[in-house]
Amino acid sequence: MTTAEPTTGNAEQPAAIDFPLPKASGCPFDPPPGLADLQRTEEITRVRLWDGSSPWLITGHQYVRELLQDSRISADALNPGFPFLVAGVRELVRSMKPTMFRQDNPEHARLRRMLTSDFMVKSAEAMRPDIQRHTDELLDRMTDGRSSADLVADFALPLPSTVICLMLGVPYEDHSFFEERSTTLFSITATAEEVRASQHDLLRYMEDIARAKKEKPDDSIISRLVARGDLEYDEIASTARLLVIAGHETTANMIALSTLALLRNPDQLARLRDDPSLITGGVEELLRYLTIVHNGIPRVAASDIEIGGRVIKAGDGVLCMINTANRDERAFPDGHTLDVGRNARRHVAFGFGPHQCLGQPLARVELQIALGTLLRRLPKLRLDCSFEDIPLRQSTTVYGIGALPVAW
Repeated sequence: MTTAEPTTGNAEQPAAIDFPLPKASGCPFDPPPGLADLQRTEEITRVRLWDGSSPWLITGHQYVRELLQDSRISADALNPGFPFLVAGVRELVRSMKPTMFRQDNPEHARLRRMLTSDFMVKSAEAMRPDIQRHTDELLDRMTDGRSSADLVADFALPLPSTVICLMLGVPYEDHSFFEERSTTLFSITATAEEVRASQHDLLRYMEDIARAKKEKPDDSIISRLVARGDLEYDEIASTARLLVIAGHETTANMIALSTLALLRNPDQLARLRDDPSLITGGVEELLRYLTIVHNGIPRVAASDIEIGGRVIKAGDGVLCMINTANRDERAFPDGHTLDVGRNARRHVAFGFGPHQCLGQPLARVELQIALGTLLRRLPKLRLDCSFEDIPLRQSTTVYGIGALPVAW
């Protein structure tokens, strides 16, 4: 880490780096080389975004954790200075009611408390039998009379989609509808019109679901939110939209990427296959190693913050780079190596602080079951194409792969 004199604003530290940095040829699991270099030499620096703004880029593990739990850092995207990677998202955020994801306490805490019981560790563990059943059913269908498949379409995507649909009370038959719109909302190349249309479609769909639950209540999350009686339908729809998008897209990408990473590291795959007791820690290591959010967690300083020899002024945007934080050699020695026996629990793949991912207990259970069952039932699993032909999804805020041809 470099030791720099404190700075007090843009003029004293001009942004010289355009962000996001391009991915380079080489290992697709690694952060861009330029970003990795910054993590080693300049953990707090300014970058330049598409709109000319220059937020602070935070790359080190310690500083990322400190800032994400600092009450002086705001997640409210309506605050001046909040960094946006996409013009369409900026326009959309400014024109709609903010979600829990983009609110600060006490409003964020109020909305989060309504959902906490559904995503506690105890609740996620209680879902293990159902998740295992759905996992086995998907693998039964995938392998029935076949020796190859697209693991994304046949397994990685439908598993978390099925689970979150059941929890929310959303018909799984509609999964293509919200999967397509989720893809647009996660895209960093979508136009403002495309983002707005997808957002509108999902909100209208969820509001219709909520109104139907009013007439025919059940035990789903949406039905319970309706039964509270203190939430407007648009607020319920906004919360449900957030959960259905986050509940399938991120876990689906992690299942597929984890499988690919293990196939590229057969020694680590063999360790997990031969010793199932390693799967819990192995999932944490895969979360750390892959960290599918590659363009940072955006925040804005609500007041001045001195950190690492810098002064982040009130109104300055901040991008907390959890992927480089999770490769920080001081927190994770030999961090660019996948080691399923590593103690990786201090990773920040789910974020950190008050806004850390609400659904992380569920995601952990889904990943443990999905990967453990896959390795057990398909011991001869292998790629059915060259590694170089795997279609990487790089124009999205959540990194993943478009298809994963496998054989067994």
